[in-house]
Amino acid sequence: MATADIARDFSAELHQVLLDDENISRVLGSITQLAVEHLSVNRRVLCGIVLTRDRKNIVVASSSDEAQQMDEVQAGFNEGPCLEAQRSNTLIRVPDVRYENRWPNYMNEVRDHGLRSVLAVPLGLNERASAAMNFYAVEPGAFRDEDGESARRYADVASAVVGIALRIATHAETAEDRRLAMESRTTIDLAAGIIMGQNRCSQDEAMTILKSASNHRNIKLRTLAEQIISQVGHGPASTNFES
Repeated sequence: MATADIARDFSAELHQVLLDDENISRVLGSITQLAVEHLSVNRRVLCGIVLTRDRKNIVVASSSDEAQQMDEVQAGFNEGPCLEAQRSNTLIRVPDVRYENRWPNYMNEVRDHGLRSVLAVPLGLNERASAAMNFYAVEPGAFRDEDGESARRYADVASAVVGIALRIATHAETAEDRRLAMESRTTIDLAAGIIMGQNRCSQDEAMTILKSASNHRNIKLRTLAEQIISQVGHGPASTNFES
């Protein structure tokens, strides 16, 4: 099959993944499953993806429990071919882990699990996120030049799908953060109103009392506000977002 035809097949399959599910973890999991189908020709291949968002939030997805374990261990050690591929934006191949001296802690784990070959391919994302795909095989020298090219073509298309999924996830998270902030503001404002009525004071004075009590008791402002509302029998505060 021609390279252009392969790329179109990849693109159609991966964009269907995004249509079926927008959850970033499940999208990544589906991408690893499809990748394994394309590279598991007359051999067993494992695949995992390590995604780093905002330099701290790490998401690991995989085609199997074994691949999941390998990538979680890699993330725990903060070393390995997948993370190196992320950081350097280069394809990394380990023909035989028995003779690999880089990433010693992680390589020991890979050897102990009976895996012999590793191929890591970076995904092109944005400045706030980076990711790479890890492929594992039990045979040494399992990933040849053509396998690297095939994995790179797949990663190029997968990058666009992951980028869209990340934008969707970021939008949803931002909307949820706004909703929670508005709910918290409603609760705090209601508690301040109760203090104003009890102490015949201004809103600024009520907020000063509320913040002082929060600091003194070492509890969150919203938690204290909820306690005050509950004590006067109003029940939990609610926010109406509908016009």
